[in-house]
Amino acid sequence: MSIMINMMIIMISILVSVVFYSLLERKLLSYIQIRKGPHKTYIIGILQPISDPIKLFNKMIITSSPSNKYMTMLGPSLAMFLALMMMTMVPMPYQTILDNQHNMLTLLLISSMAVYPILLT
Repeated sequence: MSIMINMMIIMISILVSVVFYSLLERKLLSYIQIRKGPHKTYIIGILQPISDPIKLFNKMIITSSPSNKYMTMLGPSLAMFLALMMMTMVPMPYQTILDNQHNMLTLLLISSMAVYPILLT
């Protein structure tokens, strides 16, 4: 049970760090282009990474008429699931979350499956 809690804490911290890395990237690109960047949401734009996914999920999904809407939505969620599964293979200081003898082979297998979400969308 503690391994699952550790895994969830690691996954959430990785996702939060990616969110604030995107804010840092937007700020740096805005300073390179000599403009202020995202600053409208709260103090210095700190809520901007939270408002971006909300805006993304509220947008209408545009699909062609013969395509299946659920398969189109399955592609990005499958890509996110595969990326999170690959993060469990990364060696940690004391213990890898999924610790087995074939971590590298499993990592290559999961990364090769990353083509299928692209084909689904």
